[in-house]
Amino acid sequence: MADHHYETRLTWADAAGTADYRTYAREHEVVALGRPVLVGSADKPFRGDPTRWNPELLLLAALSECHLLSYLSFCARAGVVVTAYADRATATMRQEGMGGRFTEAVLHPEVTVADASMLHEAEALHGPAHEACFIASSVSFPVRHEPKVVAA
Repeated sequence: MADHHYETRLTWADAAGTADYRTYAREHEVVALGRPVLVGSADKPFRGDPTRWNPELLLLAALSECHLLSYLSFCARAGVVVTAYADRATATMRQEGMGGRFTEAVLHPEVTVADASMLHEAEALHGPAHEACFIASSVSFPVRHEPKVVAA
């Protein structure tokens, strides 16, 4: 067993501060060593900037990216040659008072494999990839997959 450690830095400032809920800035920056700055905000319904990343989108992106990387690893080890992969991930969050929670995420990977003989195994490998995804294993809501696999 190995532990892996991660660190990010988040900075926020507003000269007026949080004196008024309606007007304080939601914009912030997230930094990790050696990576570009990620500009974030709250989602628009929570008085944020809709042109910036928000925590809800980042969580969904992490689920999608983690599944991609796990899936490609399983395919490579199984001899399934994937030549393209795209995902249109969706999620639902239910707001309950001042809080809320995600109720579901659905990944819609569209996978292209090199040969039609690989179609069945390519589709089946989404299951083990999901089980191996660190992010999906860490959330308390269901993450479903509706894959589409085609041959080049």
